[in-house]
This record gives sequence, structure tokens and C-alpha cells, in this order.
Amino acid sequence: MRVTNAPASRKRRKRMIRAAKGFRMRRSKLYRYASDAVDHGLQYAYRDRKTKKRNYRALWQIRINAAARAAGITYSRLMEGLKAAKVALDRKIISDLAATDAAAFTELVNVAQTALQTKTAKA
Repeated sequence: MRVTNAPASRKRRKRMIRAAKGFRMRRSKLYRYASDAVDHGLQYAYRDRKTKKRNYRALWQIRINAAARAAGITYSRLMEGLKAAKVALDRKIISDLAATDAAAFTELVNVAQTALQTKTAKA
């Protein structure tokens, strides 16, 4: 007697078709094409979760650099000064300060410049 495991197969196929909801044409209707489309979609989602983090970090660096240059210091010197001053703010927060609170960012620049001066005095 031939055993097909029909309920489990049907459930697996229905799950795949449901996951392809919103795709166009046969990619949302036929199992073979839906399976390929969903698999590719999952690969893109995994890859782009990493890419999103990379893109946001680059955006924060650009914002910090623009605000730092307006304050008369470069991005790399600012970050070096903040590290020397042991300021524990990440780039996301510094970027937000640069975009929204100019006074606080100017204070950070002053802290960084002071730390750089003391660092060069020691060396």
C-alpha cells in the first residue's frame, strides 16, 4: 500500500502559499514558484538585516562629520578626543545630538578638544 503523508504535505504546501501572499502572479498561486520566491525573500531579509545596521552606522557617521566640521574639527579627531575623554556615548546618540541639540554637541566638541590637548601634552 502506498503511503502519501497527505495531511502533512498539504499543510507544508499551504504554509508556503500563505507565506507568498502579496507576491504577484504564479509566485503567489503555485507551490513550485511560491517556494522559490519565499526562499529568496527569506535570504534577502537575512542579508538586509545586516545591511541595515551598516547603512545606519554610515548615516550616523556622516551626520557627526558634518556637524563636527561645522564646529571646526574633523570626525576622526572628534572620536579620538571623545575616546580619550572616556565619553561613553555611541554614534547613534552623538548623531542625534548633532541633529537636534546643537548646544550639547558643542559641549561634546569642547570635551573632545580638551582631551586631545591633554593627550598631546602628555606625549
